[in-house]
Amino acid sequence: VRLGVNLSAGGAIGWFSASRSGSNLLNTFDHGRYVQQSFYGDADGSDWNGKAWRYNPVQGGSWKNDPATVLESSGRDGALYVKTRPRQWAGRSEVPDMIFEQWLRLEGGLARLKIRKTYTGNRSHESRHQELPAVFLEPRFGTLVFCAKGAAAWQDAPLTRRQPGFPNEGADFSEPWAAWEEPGGQAVGIYFPHTTEATVYRVTGTGQGDCSYIAPVRSMALTPGLVFEHETILATGTVAQIRSVFTALHRQTQKSP
Repeated sequence: VRLGVNLSAGGAIGWFSASRSGSNLLNTFDHGRYVQQSFYGDADGSDWNGKAWRYNPVQGGSWKNDPATVLESSGRDGALYVKTRPRQWAGRSEVPDMIFEQWLRLEGGLARLKIRKTYTGNRSHESRHQELPAVFLEPRFGTLVFCAKGAAAWQDAPLTRRQPGFPNEGADFSEPWAAWEEPGGQAVGIYFPHTTEATVYRVTGTGQGDCSYIAPVRSMALTPGLVFEHETILATGTVAQIRSVFTALHRQTQKSP
């Protein structure tokens, strides 16, 4: 696989393909797309295109495509590191009390994303669903495939196939992964061992703005000194291949000391 970041969009992940010559599977229509960090706090008087919004640091930048600031970046030995000061999605200003970091590496045909956010603000916000992370794909990936809550986890239980619409829909999982599949059978899988919930949607009929979206979510309050770190893994192939790889990862983790 091939993985790339856009240093003109806060270092957000803007390229994921099956090979060097393969097409990009991610959607980067605006700075709110990509694969990136995004967190939510309390209402702050900001306005997003006529809609009241809230404290919302976004790695890529604002809804007007003002880029977030890359503070540091480095890449060697097949790994990438990026440190970012995010920007408010609606309010558009830089966010001095939040730092996003990501360590990216390719391993065994997988893209492994270690992600950390550090909040240094003095204000405690209400608990909200946080995107861990937001993942936007090209709209041809129209079918969401997953092992639904209640199914026998990691025992080849039947998979659920669903075509979400807009606005957001919730999804609950027995196995912490999901895949977006295109009609030809290619899929992009997302492994998220830190939660068993996600929010999903599809936008269609708008032209370039069309996309398929998933964000593993977990309720979390932004409180002073909070540091949160997690790992997400991207894979591409058929759904059967992706499930097999993620099952092996899960079993390997269970055996680790």
